[in-house]
Amino acid sequence: MNINELKPAKGSKKNKKRVGRGIGSTDGKTCGRGHKGLKSRSGGRVRRGFEGGQMPLQMRLPKVGFNSMKSLVTDEIRLGELQKIDAKEITLEILRQNNLVTKAIKDVKIISSGEIEKAVKIVGLRVTKGARIKIESAGGSIVD
Repeated sequence: MNINELKPAKGSKKNKKRVGRGIGSTDGKTCGRGHKGLKSRSGGRVRRGFEGGQMPLQMRLPKVGFNSMKSLVTDEIRLGELQKIDAKEITLEILRQNNLVTKAIKDVKIISSGEIEKAVKIVGLRVTKGARIKIESAGGSIVD
């Protein structure tokens, strides 16, 4: 057998349906599309998800998601911002007085962004591991 003698198996290839070739072909005139209507026209198709005017499934299902209400009362403070405060002891009230947090904020976490050179005492605020190391190396302390 040579490469020029290869051919597909018998019956595996079908000729394309030739529509619009007269009355005797059974697919003449309207070419098997019927009369009138959306699907009879060129470019006529029903869009994906369309259910004939009924409320589609993707609109009937409940939408899911979650926005934590905790984010409205918590905030983060950088070490660089603490550097600007002229106080030896830093509490939530001191942060409010210096306009670093709003009245609505009830919980603050100090994160290790920036540097701190002065010794400060952190009272009643949460602190990340990295921030704790930097505060204590600058001579400060953290009281829970």
